[in-house]
Amino acid sequence: MPGPSRGRPVRRPLSVRGPAPKRRRGNSRVRLTVGRLLLVGALVAAGIKLVHVQGFQAEALSAQAEQQRATPIDIPAERGSILDRNGKQLAFSVEARALYAVPQLMRRTWAKELEAKPNIGSFEDRIAAIAEFIEQTLGPEVNGQKSDRDTMLAKLSKDTTYVELVDNVDPGKAAVITEKYADIGSEYRAVRVYPNGELASNIIGAANWRRDEEPPATHGLLGLEIAQDNLLAGSNGRRVVDTMQGNDDVVIPGPGRSRELAAATPGKSLELTLDVDTQYALQGMVKEYTARTAARSGSAVVLDTRTGEILAMANDKTFDPYDFGKASEDQLRNIAVTSVFEPGSVNKIVTAATAIEDGVFQPDSVLQVDGSIKVADRVVGDAWDHGRLDMTFTGVFAKSSNVGTLMTAQKIGPDRYYDMLRKFGLGERTQSGLPGEEPGFVPPLNQWSGSTFGNLPIGQGLSMTLLQMTGMYQAIANDGVRIPPRIVRAEVSADGGRKEMGPPQSERVVSPQTAKTVREMFRAVVQNAPGQTGTGPSAALPGYQITGKTGTAQQIDAKCGCYSNSQHWITFAGILPADNPRFVVGIMMDNPTVGPQSAAPLFHDIASYLSQRYQVPLSAEQSPIVPLVL
Repeated sequence: MPGPSRGRPVRRPLSVRGPAPKRRRGNSRVRLTVGRLLLVGALVAAGIKLVHVQGFQAEALSAQAEQQRATPIDIPAERGSILDRNGKQLAFSVEARALYAVPQLMRRTWAKELEAKPNIGSFEDRIAAIAEFIEQTLGPEVNGQKSDRDTMLAKLSKDTTYVELVDNVDPGKAAVITEKYADIGSEYRAVRVYPNGELASNIIGAANWRRDEEPPATHGLLGLEIAQDNLLAGSNGRRVVDTMQGNDDVVIPGPGRSRELAAATPGKSLELTLDVDTQYALQGMVKEYTARTAARSGSAVVLDTRTGEILAMANDKTFDPYDFGKASEDQLRNIAVTSVFEPGSVNKIVTAATAIEDGVFQPDSVLQVDGSIKVADRVVGDAWDHGRLDMTFTGVFAKSSNVGTLMTAQKIGPDRYYDMLRKFGLGERTQSGLPGEEPGFVPPLNQWSGSTFGNLPIGQGLSMTLLQMTGMYQAIANDGVRIPPRIVRAEVSADGGRKEMGPPQSERVVSPQTAKTVREMFRAVVQNAPGQTGTGPSAALPGYQITGKTGTAQQIDAKCGCYSNSQHWITFAGILPADNPRFVVGIMMDNPTVGPQSAAPLFHDIASYLSQRYQVPLSAEQSPIVPLVL
């Protein structure tokens, strides 16, 4: 076996040498002695401090403990903005401050100061100086609130634990005051700003600062402000503040009274599909036309044909978002999505499109149309008296013949017709993102009576919103593909990151060729020729092919539960231009009683604006005059 080399001495490990262990034991004893002395010294110091605190500072510390406590509270997040499609602000928040005081604490603190410095003046002198400085800094009034010396002095003189001096103060001016007078507190506020006033207020809604909620913050109350409140609001942060004992709502003013634990996360902004300029123009035109025709209400929608985006949506009644408490229920509602109506002849496009899609008729097919038709136990007539007429299939819709439409519907059949109503999006919400949207009503097929099929094809017996009605024509304008309308274009984070809202699930309603054929047929609605005039020539726009449809529907008379002969819904839906669709416009007027009983003139005005605003190229050729009645 191998072993140590012979002739070489074997060295012992250093750890076994004799003297080393003795030195380590001596060092250990020294360290132990020093440690004991330090421990004794620390205990003695602690004992002295304890005696001092309990014997000499107990009363002062007890008083402080009674007056304050550390309280964790939330830090409100900055609320996101609402923007139009071009980034123009429709709603945003401005940081502000509320100045407050704790008079009882101020009085006690000043009394202690006087004990140490008798010559500094009375408490009354102190608050008088504060009141005068507040007026010098803010002026005698701030946002309609008095901030003059006398008002401030009266508040500071109150015998109370808390008093708010003035709200919605500029943060810079508030800082000047609180830095000079530490016993004046400053609370965060956020003022919601609507730079365009009532513009699109039915869509945007309103939000305000809610101090009565926990935590206090800006929250939505109407419209998109409440529907998108969670996204706009962000996530609160957290901080610890010194508050009055027994009243955790009152933060004691002064430096060092607040420590941030976690920062707040700002809310996201909403970029809408609206164009603020188009919205402004549409809102003005709808308001003026509603007043001119003495209608109870009026509304209009403009859709982008290719995307389904809502470029503008206007009602004749709006409200001031700064003072919405004074608005009526009608002013607050967005009737384009919250009100349903029977559309009348505008709904005839379903019959026309289905018949073309199924090859029942062609545009120039000739129908022998009588003045009336019997459906089950009902007799339905046209809006004008006539005997038997030879009408082209195009003429049936250009002249808005109820009889010709029902003749066509009977060839289609109830099952197929009902299926097409659903494909056009009727009877269900569009999922536009607008709050309060109604689904409208299409009676279930198994509940149809014999006369039901005499009502639906001519736009009675079912209901829809204006947005749904406009969406029907968007499908025809978009080569037969219906894209549900939407109002939100993107979500924008505080750092500028964008989350685009892709188009919703689309649905093919009819073939591209059918959609093109129907667009061409419905150009005749606005044609004006001797003996061959459609029902809406006042909607025509020189230089452009226009597709459209007029509608008049009887309203229900609440007294008899029957259709009224004097009150009507007046509707119009149109496409600009028909040969290369860019925009779809839907209009609803509630019982106009003065001037033209048609919404076609309003469509003309809207189409004229759109063609100029978006520089729509003129149509390559004008719409041909086609025969309606032979």
